[in-house]
Amino acid sequence: MSDAVRTEFSDGVAVITINRPESRNAVNLSVSEGIAGALDELDSRVDLSVGILTGAGGTFCSGMDLKAFLKGERPSIPGRGLGGLTDAPPRKPLIAAVEGYALAGGCELALACDLLVAAEDAKFGIPEVKRGLVAAAGGLLRLPQRLPYQIAMELALTGAFLDAPRAHGYGLVNRLTEPGGALDAARELAAAIAANGPLAVRVSKEIVVGSTVWPATEAKERQKGLVEAVFASDDAKEGPRAFTEKRSPHWTGR
Repeated sequence: MSDAVRTEFSDGVAVITINRPESRNAVNLSVSEGIAGALDELDSRVDLSVGILTGAGGTFCSGMDLKAFLKGERPSIPGRGLGGLTDAPPRKPLIAAVEGYALAGGCELALACDLLVAAEDAKFGIPEVKRGLVAAAGGLLRLPQRLPYQIAMELALTGAFLDAPRAHGYGLVNRLTEPGGALDAARELAAAIAANGPLAVRVSKEIVVGSTVWPATEAKERQKGLVEAVFASDDAKEGPRAFTEKRSPHWTGR
């Protein structure tokens, strides 16, 4: 794994940390490759149910590394997008733990996550228009899905920042924390997810995400195709058995 990205895997949770605090965790190719590798491990390991993406040094991510960009480096990975994430999120749930700034590509990374925990003094924004650029890594596509249309449009056209309490009020942020507490709160949220059946968690995410684009006439049938494997699994028997025996379930992911 690249030094630009730190990883920690334990208790069913993968913590992925962008580790370039000297550049406010700006995304270069090394960061994108590191995140992509960590997400591949998250999806492939049966002992992992959920991931957390965060940044070192009190900042989530300031966006694309413009110095590297001017030298001709592109931090996007074909088929996976910026940070190895924006075009191909993992199959398993991913939580953004945001301290400080999540701007431009950093905001787009946060938007590509399924859940968002933020410190009260955190700020979000897609200020690309201020540099003659466009938030093309999913920001302009996902913001109108997460925020009221007029608010998303204002952020896109002015490049203004959105503070975390206001983002929480719009439903963009799941949980607000004291400054410095975002990662701990994200770990608590991740633990609540990891305590559940891993197959059920993964398929539940797939259905929620898919339901936003599936034709209404096909949604029930598509859901049926996904849940049949869950109900036929060993975990589907273990859950009710553990409940009747008044003990914690022992999930196998099978």
